[in-house]
Amino acid sequence: MSRPTTASLFGDLDVDVSFDAPIGVESWFCTGGTADLLLRPADPSTLAEIVRRCRRTALPLRIMGEGANLLVDDDGVDGVVVRLDREGFRAVERNADGEVGLVRVGAGADLSRTLMDLARSGLQGLEPLMGVPASIGGAIRMNAGGAFGSIGDAVHAVCALDADGIERVYPADELRFEYRRTNLVDPIVLWAVFKVEQVDPIALRTRIKEIAAYKKSTQPLGDKSAGCMFKNPIDPDSGDRISAGRIIDESGLKGLRIGSAEVSPRHANFLTVDRGGRARDVIELGDEVMRRVRDGRGIELEREVVVWRRPGEEDEA
Repeated sequence: MSRPTTASLFGDLDVDVSFDAPIGVESWFCTGGTADLLLRPADPSTLAEIVRRCRRTALPLRIMGEGANLLVDDDGVDGVVVRLDREGFRAVERNADGEVGLVRVGAGADLSRTLMDLARSGLQGLEPLMGVPASIGGAIRMNAGGAFGSIGDAVHAVCALDADGIERVYPADELRFEYRRTNLVDPIVLWAVFKVEQVDPIALRTRIKEIAAYKKSTQPLGDKSAGCMFKNPIDPDSGDRISAGRIIDESGLKGLRIGSAEVSPRHANFLTVDRGGRARDVIELGDEVMRRVRDGRGIELEREVVVWRRPGEEDEA
């Protein structure tokens, strides 16, 4: 679809439009290609109309959050990429009267910033996610978490936009949060309501500092990466989940390098890339790690990081 045609398709909406937008460098890897078309809608109703028009014209539609769990191929991506980073998607609302027990947060809000804002008011519930880079919507979609808990533990309800652009609200008892996934089939999260509890803010901040210190001591936070590259796999013998990082380490792959990408010597489940490096190096390194673990241990690793490519590119291993 040509630029004039695409522009006219969305030109009547309250939306910021950018062509050849450099989304790869806005990801946590800080490398990768562009989006043919990037849209930043003003509010959920505008987003709903974008969804309907993309479906009607068969335009591929992708949602980009914080870019923390994303790797964009150097050749970029086709179709439409949407970012929910305008004010209409970042609101945080609390009940005005009485003790706060529920908080509604827009999908475009930053997870770390949100939990710190709540902590200043002594509201606990999201602090186990300290150090997990994500937007609220992205965190819900993949049930983000770590050693201290997952976001699904705090969810009271979620509102999502379905493939027809219709808003649907799901209470917690209709949602199933599992390891790095949910049962949400609707493509776009709009907001989530979280259960919170009023506690001593000083004690809560101390807990957050402890979690942050643990992350800093065990992960290469200063390097360009997207956090854990692979999901923890199922042990074929025990049926339990085992650490992907430990398996990669035991396979002797720490420090393995392809071009500008390296398996972190500090944490084997982190793939890092040099400043100015290539996304394709990270993709190829991930493929090589998966191959060696498969051949050496008989274990299939699955990427946790999402890779965006153009149609016709070789599928991920």
